[in-house]
Amino acid sequence: MKLKSILMATAIMMLTSCGLFAQNAKNSKTLVMYFSWSGTTEKMAKMISSSNGGELFKIEPTKAYPTRYGDCADVVKEELDNGIFRQVKKAPDFSKYDTIFVGVPVWWHTSPTLMTHFLEENKEALKGKTIIPFCTYQATYRDETLQAIVDATPTASHKEGYGTTNPNQNDVDAWLKKIGLGK
Repeated sequence: MKLKSILMATAIMMLTSCGLFAQNAKNSKTLVMYFSWSGTTEKMAKMISSSNGGELFKIEPTKAYPTRYGDCADVVKEELDNGIFRQVKKAPDFSKYDTIFVGVPVWWHTSPTLMTHFLEENKEALKGKTIIPFCTYQATYRDETLQAIVDATPTASHKEGYGTTNPNQNDVDAWLKKIGLGK
């Protein structure tokens, strides 16, 4: 009889804790924050958001980048070479989120200084958050770009990032499932 009571109490505790765990996972807020120049990174951000319900937030510089590719490449190279950091128009309220996807295009073999500087400026607000980097690129330097986002967020934990030249929903969903955040 005593053993039966102990087993019943244990079962109730396990079911209760599973319910609390499921409730906490359900209440976990996700932000999909991105900077996109050509629209490709934005496309991928929207795919991530549609798969996991994350809130979208577009990072915009206070001074826009040139719209012509060659001009933009020249400006970005100058910023990288001279440590010039553009400011962001508006920041999200990071306190509302547990998990934050951070997306960028690969520019001159790395993450745009706009994003890395912004992340570094907000390292205290990102403390204890889970950061998941993603990027889009034309040729290469995916790993270096993903690592730049990780390096810019040292107070956060990180999950495996993802980069692609051509975002598609099936690949994004497979990655999200692999890191435990997919359907």
